Amino acid sequence: MTIEPLCKEQIEKALPMVWDVFCKYEAVNYSESGISAFREAIHDPRYLQMLTAYGAFEEGQIVGIVATRSNGSHIALFFVKGEYHRRGIGRKLMEECLANSSSDRITVNSSEYAVRIFSNFVQTVLM
Repeated sequence: MTIEPLCKEQIEKALPMVWDVFCKYEAVNYSESGISAFREAIHDPRYLQMLTAYGAFEEGQIVGIVATRSNGSHIALFFVKGEYHRRGIGRKLMEECLANSSSDRITVNSSEYAVRIFSNFVQTVLM
C-alpha cells in the first residue's frame, strides 16, 4: 500500500468510492438535506479546488482518501473502502495529512461512525 498526494483529477476519480463509503457508513446519520448537501459539495468544482488530498493505493487502485481545506486546518474528507477497514490505512492517511499540514490545530466534523476512529488516533498521537 502506498500513500500519494492527489491531483484534482485523481480526487474526482475517487469520488465514486467516497460516495459509496459515505452511503454505506455515514448517510444513516444524515437528514435527506444533509445527504443532498454532501453530494452537491463533492461534485462542486470550486469545493474540490480548495482541497489538498492524499490517497491510499493498493495494486494501483485507490482504497482511501483524506482531504483537507483551509490550508490544512480542517479535514473535509476521510474515507476508506469498507473491505480495507482495520488495516491501518486510515492511520497512514492521517499521518500523511498531519505531516504535511502547517496548521497547529486541525478540526473535523465527524459522523458518529468515525468519532471512535478520530478519538483513538488523537490519543495515540498525543501519547
